[in-house]
Amino acid sequence: MRRSWVRPILAGAGFLAVLVSLAWSQTEPPAQADIWAPFRAFAGTWKGAGEGTPGAGAGVQTWAFILRGTFLQVQNKTTIAPSAQNPKGEVHEDMGVFSYDKARKAFILRQFHVEGFVNQYVLESLPAGGQPFVFVTESIENIQPGFRARLTYKFLDPDTFEQTFDLAAPGQEFVCYSKGVMKRQRGASK
Repeated sequence: MRRSWVRPILAGAGFLAVLVSLAWSQTEPPAQADIWAPFRAFAGTWKGAGEGTPGAGAGVQTWAFILRGTFLQVQNKTTIAPSAQNPKGEVHEDMGVFSYDKARKAFILRQFHVEGFVNQYVLESLPAGGQPFVFVTESIENIQPGFRARLTYKFLDPDTFEQTFDLAAPGQEFVCYSKGVMKRQRGASK
């Protein structure tokens, strides 16, 4: 007779354990999507050439995720050869940091140029079906008010992308300032 009351208690405890485990599994946060997935293809070292208003040049870019993968950083160095339009040539350097603004649900690029310009861009929309990444400035420091810039990255294949930098003077439409093609360096990480 003693055992008759033990069985319902054990059954009830088992049922309670099942309920607790179901509740627990429903309160666990869902796996986070990788917000950086569209940008992972940029990681690595790239070399390329291009031309534009300052002349023809060659450059190297290094892309890497920094601060435990929270940001994407790009370092760029381009050497412009001397030409009739630019007799001394030049060496241009800039550094950019991509971030994700959770409140705005938008990717932001802050780009710092050796000439003192600081461009803050926002990604127009995530590319789909081979469309490019198009960033348009929200602000530019150390330039006449009203200037705008647009930076476009378009993958031609997994190891090649085209980069276009457009400028617009106040009240004007965008005009291509420079355009180049970058190729991934062998042995560089993806």
